[in-house]
Amino acid sequence: MNEIDAERLRSIGMTPACLQHVQRALMEENAEDCDADRDTDAALMRLAEVHRETVQLHDGDREHAARVMPRLARALAERGTALAVGDWVLAERDAHGAWWVQRRMPPLTHLARRDADGRRHPVASNVDTALLVMGLDDDFNLRRLERYLVLVEAGGVLPVVVLSKADAAPPERIAQALEQLRGRVAVSIEPLVVDARSQDAARQLAPWLGAGQTLVLLGSSGAGKSTLTNTLAGAPIQDTGAVREHDSRGKHTTTSRSLHRLPGGACVIDTPGLRALRPDVDEATLAASFADIESLALRCRFRDCRHAAEPGCAVRDGVAPDRLRNYHKLLREARRDTMSVLERQRMVAQWKIRGRAGHARAKAKRAVA
Repeated sequence: MNEIDAERLRSIGMTPACLQHVQRALMEENAEDCDADRDTDAALMRLAEVHRETVQLHDGDREHAARVMPRLARALAERGTALAVGDWVLAERDAHGAWWVQRRMPPLTHLARRDADGRRHPVASNVDTALLVMGLDDDFNLRRLERYLVLVEAGGVLPVVVLSKADAAPPERIAQALEQLRGRVAVSIEPLVVDARSQDAARQLAPWLGAGQTLVLLGSSGAGKSTLTNTLAGAPIQDTGAVREHDSRGKHTTTSRSLHRLPGGACVIDTPGLRALRPDVDEATLAASFADIESLALRCRFRDCRHAAEPGCAVRDGVAPDRLRNYHKLLREARRDTMSVLERQRMVAQWKIRGRAGHARAKAKRAVA
């Protein structure tokens, strides 16, 4: 492959740690494949957008439209994943001058979610900081924020909670939101209150906007992610739309993930609102995100306490009921994701049996009455 120009790639998020990671992966691949050096014209680029048939790559100077080699797409699909915005890839031209993605470098950090059927969907790769954007209107939802925190921490990414729409929120609403957050997020996470349209938001986020850094904006539609992206970029690079007055929900103005370079040398990945937010985590990772529950569990009377109705449960006494319910729901989802297809079918069959039994009991009671 062509020699890596680290300084040029730094403008699209190549950090020293990421460079070492990529070089190590290339050396390992070359050691395993004696023909690996045949790709002498391959160039290292970053994936900026993913479309149905094509992708957009950035080489540090300009963007290139490219296609993905079918063998690469199949290999990723077999591993239950796919290319994501932020990935570093090797691409080369064919005889007609068209770019083709040949290989994907293993990501240093990776965010992924699952859908209702348990299938994994990548969100972004090689991200340093995740800005979890939540409006100070009806968009404010602590259970959803906890899900984002689980998703981000599972991917090895630093979370920063950003409360947007401060210009439209009265001081008492801001104080109330900050007070509610204190009992639901780690003390190490200091929430930022911003007006996404103001340049003061960029100043508040300056510690995470250093040259070579990559940020991803996560949040529901209408939270202000694209507005904040435009503010950080100093230009209207993303379309924005109004939100509905009755529930503060936004339309999906942003329909795909895209990576943008910022004036100070950082990169930002804007994302559409997720309709289904199910973090791709196992039980151990979930426990780390709910460290307060795991810590209190050591003081429960019973070692196998499920923190439901058991007597002497320290968790129920020390954790907000809403947070505990959210933890239990995430735990059930994580366990379902580790089940085989046969185990999942058995579980669904058991639910159907219980449902029919419940309907039969209700019908019997109505008949007696």
